[in-house]
Amino acid sequence: MSEECIFCSIVDGDIPARTVHETDAALAFLDANPLAPGHTLVVPKAHHRQIEDLPADLAQEVFDVVTELTPHVRSVVDADAANVGLNDGEAAGQEVPHLHVHIVPRFEGDGGAPIHAVAGERPDLTDDEIDAIAESIRSE
Repeated sequence: MSEECIFCSIVDGDIPARTVHETDAALAFLDANPLAPGHTLVVPKAHHRQIEDLPADLAQEVFDVVTELTPHVRSVVDADAANVGLNDGEAAGQEVPHLHVHIVPRFEGDGGAPIHAVAGERPDLTDDEIDAIAESIRSE
């Protein structure tokens, strides 16, 4: 745990949260500044900053909670859909340096955008450039 991390303080019970689900490894609570009714955060209880810091078994447990909770959150707030995602690093918009997955209920006509809108302008890549990137990722 990190003493300076707000999510670690929530996990430790030092800061109150509206907890909706808890396992030995993960905690889910309502976002204090929700983007929509029911906006839920799922965090590993152990402090891990980004996705590459998360051991595979813990990643599985966190995403098991996300998978279990998402339909319940949608149902409770009568949402039409949900965006599920995480901001991995400061440049991606991660504000709290403790990995967390957002479950954001979505409603027809809510004015929100798809996940594709978060990246700004799309790059103009050739097929060769895309192929080279794919090959580099495969060989990494």
